[in-house]
Amino acid sequence: MAQVTVTIDGKSYRMACDEGQEEHLVNLAQRFDRYITHLKDSFGEIGDHRLAVMAGIMVMDELTELQKRVRGMEGEISTLRRTRDEALSKADRSDSAVTGALGDLAVRMETLADKLAGKPKNDA
Repeated sequence: MAQVTVTIDGKSYRMACDEGQEEHLVNLAQRFDRYITHLKDSFGEIGDHRLAVMAGIMVMDELTELQKRVRGMEGEISTLRRTRDEALSKADRSDSAVTGALGDLAVRMETLADKLAGKPKNDA
């Protein structure tokens, strides 16, 4: 288990974390400290516990909004996938129809060419 010291509101806190997660934990603490600093700038000295609770609520509010956005994007992705699948299915059907029509046209052209050349019809 690794340990790292983070600073929030000018106070140092020694914390444990998984190996390799030290930088991530420091970055999280720095982001949280920005919330605390913002609140102190807005409301002044209102107590450490109150600042921590308010900052936590701000973080949770931001998380909730991001979760809503993710759900919305997941819905959009689902719709796009459905639309893509329908378009691919339609394209496959169109390809089959075009291939069939071209085959029929080729037979008709060969028959016509044979008639123009005076060849008897070949019924295989």
